[in-house]
Amino acid sequence: MSGAREASRPIISATNLCKVYVRGREEIKALDNATFEVGVGEFVALVGPSGAGKSTLLNLVGCMDAPSSGTLKLMGRSVEQLAEAERTRLRRDQLGFVFQHFGLVPTLTVAENIALPALFARRSATGKTEELLAKVGLEHRRDHRPHELSGGEMQRAAIARALVNNPALLLADEPTGNLDSATGETIIELFARLNRDGLTILVVTHNSRLANSAHRHIELVDGRLRQGVTTDLQSRAPMLTIYPAPA
Repeated sequence: MSGAREASRPIISATNLCKVYVRGREEIKALDNATFEVGVGEFVALVGPSGAGKSTLLNLVGCMDAPSSGTLKLMGRSVEQLAEAERTRLRRDQLGFVFQHFGLVPTLTVAENIALPALFARRSATGKTEELLAKVGLEHRRDHRPHELSGGEMQRAAIARALVNNPALLLADEPTGNLDSATGETIIELFARLNRDGLTILVVTHNSRLANSAHRHIELVDGRLRQGVTTDLQSRAPMLTIYPAPA
């Protein structure tokens, strides 16, 4: 059994997590009493139909939005009890983000894009940038700008940027959504390699191949975690009970 499967310490712990958006007099419950954990070293896929609440949940875990109710702990810290400055530091220092649309700064080179989060944190990134360029296979593209890259190269640069501050948790929202299947496969292999190296990963995806590369999946339907158990998509064996929302 791999270290990821043996992990018992939760890096994410959510209890009765809810998110409600108000539109005029209408309340839209985007997330409904979600209770789950992700252990250190796990690779978990968040799956479900469009509009099910996957990105909402990822935004809450990423401290980019606040829950309407419920509790969320990251690395053992209650997020709702943190001041805004503390949440910013947590987001900057402990979390890495990868998006479907890459989010690279068009006027910066690949190396400069990768180093950017470290500069915001007032850290030297010279050695780390070179290490990450090698890790994602972009040494030959270090001085190119995003418009000179392929889609797969842009996403690899975005992944390297997400890793520059040595995050404890990598969050990815449809990282293969803008890529063809062959290019997407290189990103899937990169995620699997990063996880084997010990990185905890939570990824939102509609890509069955990416979901099947994860240790298990959490399924959301209409803002609620589907009743039953999550599944180890590699062995098809039960892995962890997912708590259903109250009836």
